[in-house]
Order: sequence, then C-alpha cells, then structure tokens
Amino acid sequence: MQQESIKLETPQFWKEYQLIDSGGFEKLEKFGKYILRRPEPQAAWDKSLPENEWERTANATFKKDKGSQEKGEWILKKGMEERWFMPYKTAALDLSFKLALSSFKHVGIFPEQASNWEFIVEKVKKMPVKTPKVLNLFAYTGGASIAAKQAGADITHVDSIKQVISWSRENMEASNLENIRWVVEDALKFVKREAKRGNVYQGIILDPPAYGRGPDGEKWILEEQINELLKTVAQILDKENYFLILNMYSMGFSSLIVENLVKCSFTQTQNHEFGELYLQDTFQKKLPLGVFYRFASV
Repeated sequence: MQQESIKLETPQFWKEYQLIDSGGFEKLEKFGKYILRRPEPQAAWDKSLPENEWERTANATFKKDKGSQEKGEWILKKGMEERWFMPYKTAALDLSFKLALSSFKHVGIFPEQASNWEFIVEKVKKMPVKTPKVLNLFAYTGGASIAAKQAGADITHVDSIKQVISWSRENMEASNLENIRWVVEDALKFVKREAKRGNVYQGIILDPPAYGRGPDGEKWILEEQINELLKTVAQILDKENYFLILNMYSMGFSSLIVENLVKCSFTQTQNHEFGELYLQDTFQKKLPLGVFYRFASV
C-alpha cells in the first residue's frame, strides 16, 4: 500500500504580506504599509536581523502583560493606525481584510491560511453542484468564508464571539460580497443540531482553537472534544460531492495525530493530503504555523 507523504505548504500569492524575520520567540511582519513586531512561541531560533533593525522598522510592537501568554498591549510609533485594510488578490480571488491591533496580539488575519483559501476556491469551482453549501466552523474573521463565497458557494459562518462575526461582516462588505449566513453559536452544539435536522454540506472547514468558550460559557478543549466533533461532522458532509479542511494551531498536535483523527471519522473519502503550513521569512527560515488535513471528491 502506498504511503501518503507529509506536505509542507506555504502561500504563494501574497503581495501585501511578508514575514521579514523570525527568531527569539518573535516575528517581524509586514501587513500592507505597516510592519508589526509580536510574540511567536514557535520561533525558538536566533533572529537574522540585529535588535536595532527590529526596533527601527517596527511601526507597532506587542508587549505581553506580566504573567500572561497572550494578553498585552501594542506600543505604537507616530503615524501608526489602529485599523487599516489589506487586499489579497490572485487570479481567482479579490478580497479585502480589515486589520486591527487586538489586546491578544492578533490582527484579524492569519496569512498562512491563504493556502487553504486557494484550495477552497479550486474545490468549489470544480464541484458538479450549482451552488455548493459550505460550513465554516470556528470561522473567526472569515477569510475562508469570503473566499468560498467569492468562488460561488452558499456559506454558513459559525463563531462563538459576536464581535468577531461583526468583523467578518466588514470583511465581506469590503470584498463586495453579500448573503453569508452568520451564526453566533458553539460549534459542537451547532453541528449536533444540523445532524439531527439531516442537513448536509458539500464543504466543511474547521479551524478549532486549543481552548475556547461558546456564547453561553461552553468550554472547548481541543484534545478532549475534537474526536467527537469530527464524528458528528462526518454525519453532515455530503457523501458524493465534498471537501473538508481541518486546520489546527496547537503545539501538542502533530500532522500524524490529525491524520489518525480524520481517518477514524471519515472512512470513504478521496484525495487526502496532510502536513504543515508555514511562512518563510526573507532569510529562508521556515516558521511552522499549524497542521492541516484536507480531502475532496474533486
């Protein structure tokens, strides 16, 4: 039996984003016209640029609160905006994203996910269904949702945080799109209800966090609940025309764990691929930013 090989994949089409340098548990990135400096727990190696170059070039630097792994504040240089827009344009996509400096170091976009957006567009356009139904779970600010919508899919976008749904709507409108179905809901609860109703989707996208809370305080712990979620998702994925993306950023999960989880829940599927997403800085260092598993009927 032929063994599947682990893929290393990085986005190919960014014009407005660049990972300039990484190391010392930080990354230096260009988002449109601004350069940001923020923590990165995976960057355990040395920086290539000297400290004074990081200080000189960064328009904004994220400083963690004492004793916190995520929460903190941004130190802004003069002229730095707290909100701005950045395009993503390829042969197939013409999207616009609102970026903002959050108190959890995030800016509203994960650039490595562009690889998954391109996969989504390809599969939606190839599918022999006029308007494929696509479900995006843990959908955050909606990069995958607006990519699928622009490709011609009917999108249901599920996230547990109302403010993030509002942010996604801004991205939809900035990209000149409309009619995405927004659902503020715990992802596992929503999927269980859809399975009971007998609803079916041609595409399902999952990007679960390591930890999270639903709108009613429901606790999400990745390693405890991902298996149940995938088993339930398998009930609502179309058996003939389908694609699925599972993306996870969790330092404890390898792509082999993800492969086993998916294969236990989805037994009759085709065209499997799995591996790691990464971004490469200008000094050719590869920064790993999550594991993925994808399959599709087309």
